[in-house]
Amino acid sequence: MSNQKKRIFQIEAFKNRVVVDPKYAEKTWKILEHAIHEIYNHNASGLSFEELYRNAYNMVLHKFGEKLYSGLVTTMTAHLKEISKSIEAAQGDLFLEELNRKWNDHNKALQMIRDMLMYMDRTYIPNTHKTPVHELGLTLWRDNIIHSGKIQSRLLSTLLELVHSERTGEVIDRGLMRNIVKMLMDLGSSVYQEDFEKPFLEVSAEFYRRESQKFIECYDCGDYLKKAEIRLNEEIERVTHYLDAKNEGKITHVVEKEMIANHMMRLVHMENSGLVNMLLNDKHGDLGRMYNLFRRVPNGLAMIRDVMTSHLRETGKQLVTDAERLKDPVEYVQRLLDEKEKYDGIISLAFSNDKTFQNALNSSFEYFINLNSRSPEFISLFVDDKLRKGLKGVSEEDVEIILDKVMMIFCYLQEKDVFEKYYKQHLAKRLLSGKTVSDDAERSLIVKLKTACGYQYTSKLEGMFTDMKTSQDTMQGFCSSHPELTDGPTLVVQVLTTGSWPTQPSITCHLPFEMSALCEKFRSYYLGIHTGRRLSWQTNMGTADIKAIFGKGQKHELNVSTYQMCILMLFNNADRLSYKEIEQVTAIPASDLKRCLQSMACVKGKNVLRKEPMSKDIGEDDSFFVNEKFASKFYKVKVGTVVAQKESEPEKQETRQRVEEDRKPQIEAAVVRIMKSRKVLDHNNIIAEVTKQLQSRFLANPTEIKKRIESLIEREFLERDNSDRKMYRYLA
Repeated sequence: MSNQKKRIFQIEAFKNRVVVDPKYAEKTWKILEHAIHEIYNHNASGLSFEELYRNAYNMVLHKFGEKLYSGLVTTMTAHLKEISKSIEAAQGDLFLEELNRKWNDHNKALQMIRDMLMYMDRTYIPNTHKTPVHELGLTLWRDNIIHSGKIQSRLLSTLLELVHSERTGEVIDRGLMRNIVKMLMDLGSSVYQEDFEKPFLEVSAEFYRRESQKFIECYDCGDYLKKAEIRLNEEIERVTHYLDAKNEGKITHVVEKEMIANHMMRLVHMENSGLVNMLLNDKHGDLGRMYNLFRRVPNGLAMIRDVMTSHLRETGKQLVTDAERLKDPVEYVQRLLDEKEKYDGIISLAFSNDKTFQNALNSSFEYFINLNSRSPEFISLFVDDKLRKGLKGVSEEDVEIILDKVMMIFCYLQEKDVFEKYYKQHLAKRLLSGKTVSDDAERSLIVKLKTACGYQYTSKLEGMFTDMKTSQDTMQGFCSSHPELTDGPTLVVQVLTTGSWPTQPSITCHLPFEMSALCEKFRSYYLGIHTGRRLSWQTNMGTADIKAIFGKGQKHELNVSTYQMCILMLFNNADRLSYKEIEQVTAIPASDLKRCLQSMACVKGKNVLRKEPMSKDIGEDDSFFVNEKFASKFYKVKVGTVVAQKESEPEKQETRQRVEEDRKPQIEAAVVRIMKSRKVLDHNNIIAEVTKQLQSRFLANPTEIKKRIESLIEREFLERDNSDRKMYRYLA
């Protein structure tokens, strides 16, 4: 193989020049022209597309591409002019049908022509930068049909009339509309926009402008919004059926502007049906509709939110300042909870849990709850009522729900330390009287308070529970060491740590001899096992069970307060006693004595005593005697004390004064903490930081902060800067 010579092949051009028939191009074009006529005349079945393709191929190959292209333009234009006349001649509803039919025919013809001239489309047209066959066909259709003087305006008016007819409730041929609109889109976005979209949007704006004006005069707010919602949905549906998908945002913007944005103010403030009316009547459906429609327009939700906030603050202000409602603290708080639950429901069901609406609700509640300085006291009284009796028979889950609701209201309080004062008093009474519904519920609320305000806030409350447990152990030890006490009166003592309980220096009343002897024995026992402690009896906080025999030998066991026991025991040695005699013997403070006597002599069903003269109030000249006719179907009778549920004005001032005193060391501690870390700080920044640090307990008064700073300067914790008197320095 290696010995064989390699052969080299060479390709040479023909020796003789190929001569083309001078009439070749004309003849070939005639064949192709005839084929185009046949295609437009629906006679394409007899054509040989393979032969036609070869003819077109040869024309381009022999440099007759220009003749082929220009011939195509001329032939198609001639056919389209004939088609135009046919469409123009169509009458009424047949106009669009004829246009659609001719468009479909043109597309089919165009497909065949493009296949036939494919070689030209791929080689000649790109090289000469001419319009491709398919695009050429669309351009010629646009120029000769759509932009024909007699068709263009007629097409637009027909399409707009059909849309108007559908808007007024008539049924139209949506399929035909879709085809015509798609034709305009196929001809290019500029054709669709100029020949249909812009006029369509302008006519729509005018239509909805007039309709909204008519609706706003005839319908209330709720019905108007329903109409607007229907119209909006109709336009969205219209886009999906026969308009360009890009139209949706444009046409909905038209509806939103004309039907919502231009009438927002009037709708929201519409008399007897606007937003306030919807809020008052819990019209969740209408509110949800308003929210969903207004969110589509600029500043729509802000307007709803502002009006809701204004209304809520006004109604809340009335609620917390109404003298009638302030008479019943439990009802007062229940109204607040109901109002909160109502608006939580509205925001959840109608406003899609919108955070901005939640924030507006919270700021409104915080605003008006703190308008009433007694809100902390009333909330504590509400909790007291629930934990004494209101939650009996209620499941644990429901108890948690109620406590969570209370905590929501509590969190709005700026003076949480005032609440703590009252809550401590009420908790003490519940624990000492054993009247709490559930220890679990009590502890659960303390956990919630600790979570909200920190350990320091609840440490004393937790200490109260610790004392109750320790007291049980102490009493067991006392009873074990004095077995002889089982026969006579029994004593149960709760030993309270002074710092944890809201004990007040009170005048110890004169106990009956039987009880005072027992108390002395307990004192001796307790001080014997605990050195360095002091005991002071809080007789105003105790209770007693005493057995009584009334006329006809009727026996009852009376559950009374320690003060009431002292009063009743006097009648073992006297038939009738005057108010002044009782006051002198017992040494019970006058206000407490009057309440005790009132509850035992004036309350129907509990009147174990009688008084002369008969009246609802206790006078200093009244006299009292045992009610021999007292009867009850129960053996055990609980004689409550007429409770001064709300504090009297002096008591309120005293509590406020104690709160203010307790705040002073807290403010000072905050100032020292801040200055210790910052070393140097100006007055305004100290005020801001102290307020921020203490806001979880109370809203610090800038004047009081300034006084505390002065006090710290006097005690040399801080000093003023020599050059700038508003600057403070920390002294280590």
